[in-house]
Amino acid sequence: MLRTLAIENYRSLRRLVLPLTSLNVVTGANGTGKSSLYRALRLLADGARNGMVAALAREGGLPSTLWAGPAQIGRAVREGIYPVQGTAGGGKPVALRLGFGEDDFGYAIDLGLPSERMTAFALDPVIKRESIWAGPIYRPSAVLSDRIGGFVRIREDGGGWSSPIRIGEYDSMLSELADPQRVPELVSLRDRIRSWRFYDQFRTDASAPARGSYIGTRTPVLSHDGSDLAAALQTIRENGDKQGMGDAVAAAFPGSRLSVARADDGRLAVQLHQHGLLRPLAVAELSDGTLRYLLWIAALLSPRPAGLLVLNEPETSLHPELLAPLGQLIGAAAERTQVIVVSHSESLIDAIGRAAHHARTELTSFELTKDLGETTIAGREPLDQPAWHWPKR
Repeated sequence: MLRTLAIENYRSLRRLVLPLTSLNVVTGANGTGKSSLYRALRLLADGARNGMVAALAREGGLPSTLWAGPAQIGRAVREGIYPVQGTAGGGKPVALRLGFGEDDFGYAIDLGLPSERMTAFALDPVIKRESIWAGPIYRPSAVLSDRIGGFVRIREDGGGWSSPIRIGEYDSMLSELADPQRVPELVSLRDRIRSWRFYDQFRTDASAPARGSYIGTRTPVLSHDGSDLAAALQTIRENGDKQGMGDAVAAAFPGSRLSVARADDGRLAVQLHQHGLLRPLAVAELSDGTLRYLLWIAALLSPRPAGLLVLNEPETSLHPELLAPLGQLIGAAAERTQVIVVSHSESLIDAIGRAAHHARTELTSFELTKDLGETTIAGREPLDQPAWHWPKR
């Protein structure tokens, strides 16, 4: 389980270190940095698949994602005695840093601009430093795999370092070094990150993938677009928490039940049976809110729990009466996997809190706010944040 998440110089997240527990809720007004926090987590996950550079390119390149304010914001500036001034970098090298600490391992990556400017890809970031260490807090003596520029060194059994291994300056060692005999901790950490799942506002319009008809195969993990909804629900019915799925449907739509019909060609179709109707409703007939709630059932009751489950504004397009059942689903999911929920719905947050209290699940809530363009945590001072140290370049 992630114990600490650290982000530096990503959009409004100038310096943010969060303590995490089993169930985490992030809230705040529009524009306070909730989406930036969600994107930063996705960037970390992209790194394990060597997709971080491409993900940053889709955001306009590294310079457009960096913190745009001054390098230092003193008390006099915050109190309005002096105006904001100075350069964004303050003379320091350009750096976007992401990292996390678990009980057994920690990881950090430091991205900067290439030194070679005579290229059409001058805005692509390069990896200046990348480290994996034992324990949640970085210590030089605890480093297991270390990358400086284009070379990686591995801590060997005797405590010494291996010969430098050449690696592309745009490639993460998580994706490029995959020898379970030589670097088991690196492979283990990479696989954990790859098990993270992100769900961000399912489409439910008339042409949404979730309303289509597809040949079904066993689907323990719902796809990000929900196109395999019927297969995912049927997999839960046959290989997962069938009772939990039935309870979730009944809690949201009293007197209703789900079924999945199979055509002769192998295509699966979701059907919702409602009290008083002479036939079940097909997925094309369901309202946007009803379909979205069924998608959340499939995502949260997965028979294959994720290492980390990140939900971005799951309340979108849901009727207020569906928020309490959704909160119960999220609370139940947190008993099997670590969950981070980004939301601005007080009703959903209250429902998640009740579910966590009932299950005795540890819940941590963060309210993000902005001060001079910088995202901070309301009610917390800098000294309240967990211990965190970045590897130096």
